[in-house]
Amino acid sequence: MTTAPRLPTAAEILDLAQGFGMTLTEADADSFRGLMVGSMASYARLDELAEPKLPVRYPRLPGHRPGPQENPLNAWYWKCEIRGAATGPLAGKKIAVKDNICVAGVPMMNGSRVLEGYVPDVDATVVTRILDAGGTIVGKAACEDLCFSAGSHTCATGPIRNPHSPQHSAGGSSGGSAALVAAGEVEMALGGDQGGSIRTPSGWCGVYGLKPTWGLVPMTGGMPISYSVDHCGPICDSVENVARLLAVIAGPDPHDPRTVGARVGDFVGALGQPAKGLRIAALKEGFGHETGNPLTPDTGKKVRLALSKLEDAGAAVEEVSIPLHLDGPHIWTGIILEGAAEMMIKGYALGNNWAGYYTTSLQEAFARGWRSRPDDVSETVKLVLLLGEYMHRNYHNRYHAKAQNLRVLLRRAYDEVLARYDVIAMPTLPFPATKIPAPDCSRENYVDLALNMQQNTCPFDASGHPAFTVPCGKVAGLPVGLMLVGKHFDEATLIRAGHAFERLGDWKKT
Repeated sequence: MTTAPRLPTAAEILDLAQGFGMTLTEADADSFRGLMVGSMASYARLDELAEPKLPVRYPRLPGHRPGPQENPLNAWYWKCEIRGAATGPLAGKKIAVKDNICVAGVPMMNGSRVLEGYVPDVDATVVTRILDAGGTIVGKAACEDLCFSAGSHTCATGPIRNPHSPQHSAGGSSGGSAALVAAGEVEMALGGDQGGSIRTPSGWCGVYGLKPTWGLVPMTGGMPISYSVDHCGPICDSVENVARLLAVIAGPDPHDPRTVGARVGDFVGALGQPAKGLRIAALKEGFGHETGNPLTPDTGKKVRLALSKLEDAGAAVEEVSIPLHLDGPHIWTGIILEGAAEMMIKGYALGNNWAGYYTTSLQEAFARGWRSRPDDVSETVKLVLLLGEYMHRNYHNRYHAKAQNLRVLLRRAYDEVLARYDVIAMPTLPFPATKIPAPDCSRENYVDLALNMQQNTCPFDASGHPAFTVPCGKVAGLPVGLMLVGKHFDEATLIRAGHAFERLGDWKKT
């Protein structure tokens, strides 16, 4: 039996008023308390009503937490085996699910101590779609603490290691997903991307990762960071598998208002189409970040060599300039810091005031965890909360709002180029994977290595354009990625271009 919410005392009302700068007397507090009785009756009635639940259609056992011998990269959080439909486009495929996505009956901690012990009671929409398509879900891929890191060292269960060099980062926040694909343990995985978290680990691990157009793939049943930059998408061992997985998970979902305008393309039909005729814009600014963490020369050379191969195969490649691209990270910062603080942390995992499905069990578990153990979140999460709340209190949402307005100009700048070209191209990341920091490293080093590589990835979370990282070579034994950006809901062209490049030769020998 549930317990109805308690009517606040007069003392509690006075305390609330003081926090808002109001001046109330005890008589005022008693008056307001009486006025609250009717609303509290509505809350009591809500407790008596049964809420709808997302479907759980396929039987499963809870699985197990793998030990070091079966988890050498620390890329698994949990192993299980959930078999979907007997037939379908994903029949015979093994898929790992990023551990910020609910799988009913299977533990989920989203890389964070404050959520450890939570077991979802629903399957996320993308999970149901995979199982309906015949896929087999074989476990939860480890990820960064609440997904707020693009390195792979903030995960509460320990750093996730790069299959190409275990001393190096796998990237984040979907590091487990990319590492498992790169290691050959699964063919497909789900990732999430709010600043580059599909493309960063895919680029550093040498696999194929596609951040779809914002709103193409539903986040229902997943734990977001910030509504307006949340994306879910495929990380796979081939372009063909990216196309097949995306075709299954994409499309409108009545539970997720982000997807109301989703347009699904013929992703599988794009496979095998030639590079000839493609118009590719090489973004000058994507090769030319001069401050902060600049592009290393060897990385730039590998990406330009990849573009020359596409040109030799019949694509037209021309350099273009989009000066606002260099301000993309600043616009993204204005959006995500307050957005994450308000929705993910203060909003207890899901926030409020959006007309979709709320996984209430996740909200309650996260609220209990982080309110009772705030010191247990990572240094990156602490930074987000502290700075996001500071900006909110002192500047009253001004900079978040301005960044949201500026994203319109950022999107327009890319769209103007995409009106003349099919694809914008640039390095996914400015350098190959960095080393995992020592456990006793400084906070400054810890945070820098979590966030220092996103200057080309995060602008497209703000603009919402689809972006696809394709491995194109190695530098010092570590993979380098070519990022292809397309028109909204034109993932098919990115798949065409990526597959055309994949067929030009083995990137590992480049």
